[in-house]
Amino acid sequence: MLLSGTIVADASTIIEDGAVVTANDEIVAVGEELDLIDRYPDHEHHTYDVLMPGLVGAHVHSVQSLGRGIADDTALLEWLYEHILPMEAAMGPEEMEVAALLGYLELVESGVTTCIDHLSVSHADQAFEAARQIGVRGLLGKVLMDKDAPKGLREDTDEALTESERLIRRYDGANDGRIRYALTPRFAISCTEACLRGARDLADEYDVRIHVHASENREECKAVREQTGMGNIEWLDEVGLTGPDCVLAHCVHTNEREREILAETDTHVVHCPSSNMKLASGIAPISAYLDRGINVALGNDGPPCNNTFDPYTEMRQASLLGKVDALDPTVLPTRQIFEMATVNGARAAGFDRIGKLQEGWRADIVGLTTDIARATPIHDLLSHLVFAAHGDDVQFTMVNGEVLYADGSIATVDASTVKKRANELAETVDY
Repeated sequence: MLLSGTIVADASTIIEDGAVVTANDEIVAVGEELDLIDRYPDHEHHTYDVLMPGLVGAHVHSVQSLGRGIADDTALLEWLYEHILPMEAAMGPEEMEVAALLGYLELVESGVTTCIDHLSVSHADQAFEAARQIGVRGLLGKVLMDKDAPKGLREDTDEALTESERLIRRYDGANDGRIRYALTPRFAISCTEACLRGARDLADEYDVRIHVHASENREECKAVREQTGMGNIEWLDEVGLTGPDCVLAHCVHTNEREREILAETDTHVVHCPSSNMKLASGIAPISAYLDRGINVALGNDGPPCNNTFDPYTEMRQASLLGKVDALDPTVLPTRQIFEMATVNGARAAGFDRIGKLQEGWRADIVGLTTDIARATPIHDLLSHLVFAAHGDDVQFTMVNGEVLYADGSIATVDASTVKKRANELAETVDY
């Protein structure tokens, strides 16, 4: 396939009147449109205003999609324990599958080609199958909770780890490598030390990643210190949940020693600005992390605390929040934010050759329209993408060389049926 338009190959490279050529699952050429048309005259040709790398949603909750807007204006631990966890506990296999399908639909329609997805305790198979059906690239994991969990979610430690091992064996590397597994403790206060150390052991045995919430809220950090005598990141480091295979979502409240640990261990941090603002969790010290060389990616978190999977909104919020926090308009510039949403997210997820439009890289490509008032005029295209673009500007999404979304239609599932069933099931789930 030959795709032409203005090419945003990466945060530093823009080609006007450019093109990208794909074959199978790879990009085989990036360059000037006329030259590539001459070189590849037999390729199917489509034109979009802007073509860019697929974005990475580095922390999402697809299976919370049925709960969009159910617990607005609520603090984190109340939000979680009184609304979200009871909802997850009440969800059966069909609810979990439809919620995941709905979440992946929204991601793909919004230009997200790769996600790091924190599922739930039960019915993880349904979410993995939903990811396979949609065709999204994802790092997914069943949630581990073996203490301080509501009825229906608390598990026996050994059974939780055994189930995780079964899922690793079944799904890690599935769908031509698009699906990978992550061990997924919910957070430190919902997991025993044995569970956390067991997650590390399984990650080492099967060479998979770890994805956990960390230091999102002051009350969470206080509880961890009361239980362990350590700061949250210090405790996670003690039990083995830091390192280049670990993705920590939020990291809003950290001290200097904890930031040193994150840097020394090459642990990945995911910034979720909209969620942190909506739940009033605080402002994560993103510039301090980046200055230390910590890899920082971007995520939306879940529909009940955002309430959208729009990745462009997160780019805008991340930059603006960083500027107002520092009272410095130069921090978190567009190039840095774009990298957080693309190559930094790919690095966190552990997928190679994604996040740029480059020869030999995987064909994860998004096309957008600029034929809208909000995109007129465009003096700086990267500025437009970070500060003005929306997910509904996306007209084309390709993952691994497969067109998943084009001109308003999802190619892999019946989107109307998914949305209809999601509305029906949302009326029946208790929360």
